[in-house]
Amino acid sequence: MNEYAIEVHDLTKRFGTFTAVDHISFQVKKGEIFGFLGANGAGKTTAMRILCGLSFPTEGTGTVAGYNIATQSEQIKKSIGYMSQKFSLYDDLKVWENIRLFGGIYGVAPKEIERRTEELLTTLNFTAERDSLVKKLPLGWKQKLAFSVAIFHDPQIVFLDEPTGGVDPETRRQFWEMIYEASDRGITIFVTTHYMDEAEYCDRVSIMVDGKIEALDTPQNLKKNYQVSSMEEVFYLLARKATRNE
Repeated sequence: MNEYAIEVHDLTKRFGTFTAVDHISFQVKKGEIFGFLGANGAGKTTAMRILCGLSFPTEGTGTVAGYNIATQSEQIKKSIGYMSQKFSLYDDLKVWENIRLFGGIYGVAPKEIERRTEELLTTLNFTAERDSLVKKLPLGWKQKLAFSVAIFHDPQIVFLDEPTGGVDPETRRQFWEMIYEASDRGITIFVTTHYMDEAEYCDRVSIMVDGKIEALDTPQNLKKNYQVSSMEEVFYLLARKATRNE
């Protein structure tokens, strides 16, 4: 049985003469919290789109949840959860309607959706908000709901694209507690973030520069190798090598 949730070799994506992702190789273990970092223009969003089955590689091979990234994109989409940087629920639907809608999209049985919806509302302390329109919720509450919906169907992997952008430090801390709980349940977490303190919470971190992976290791080892005291300093040392911007 494969121990990796994600495995790619020489993954490459070109747009005409521009190479957005340049022969990257890495593995993510099942249940791991994997940070995927890079400055604007580094290629991380393009790589993530391929891993989510939304784009195809120009070269290279790989699997996500055991499915081939080049030939089995539909199976990949059914096996993952996804939460984008821009809020990914429907503002004009009520809280419970959003949960039910996405449960249906993810193929959860109607009776199970009903049961899990009540369970989720209780877990989030949202019972009193079940009939509230999502647009009325504070941003931090929206983000917690969006994450909960992204893992509603118990996916093997959840992709989080800068999930805590714009929320306050306390809410970010609570959000990471939810990430740890999901990881403890065996869900693999693949997360991009601009907050370098969050990189410290990951099991391992990859840092992309100009389409290539410049470093990949645990936060502790990266700080030791670059002889600095924080991931922010590691990121700065690597990102300043970049020659391109989005």
